[in-house]
Amino acid sequence: MAVVVHGGLDPLAKQVEIRSHHLVVDEGAAVGGADVGPSPHDLLDAALASCTALTLNLYGKRKGWPIQNLRVEVTHTEGQGLYEFHRRIQIEGDLDECQRTRLLAIAEKCPIHRVLGGRITIDSELADA
Repeated sequence: MAVVVHGGLDPLAKQVEIRSHHLVVDEGAAVGGADVGPSPHDLLDAALASCTALTLNLYGKRKGWPIQNLRVEVTHTEGQGLYEFHRRIQIEGDLDECQRTRLLAIAEKCPIHRVLGGRITIDSELADA
């Protein structure tokens, strides 16, 4: 499966195609965009937050734990070659402290967390127009 992003140079916004899904990415006005969609950094934060929530949901269901609602908030800071994620997880439900601690450990194992925490390589090439 390929993710395809396309669009002209002006405006800055681009169309994104992911399987049968379509969305728009853009930047805020401070960098020349119109803010008509999330930025690539927003999408990266969203990938970690949504993967965490889905992973915890699946684990909780498999264990039969009474999770009523999940909220995962991810922000980031950048600087001097470091990209640091800040993840805040709220879990509603009648869970004991052992279950809550286990869910935090499971959050560390979500697939996107593993990708971002592992070694990443990017192979780029120019394609003919």
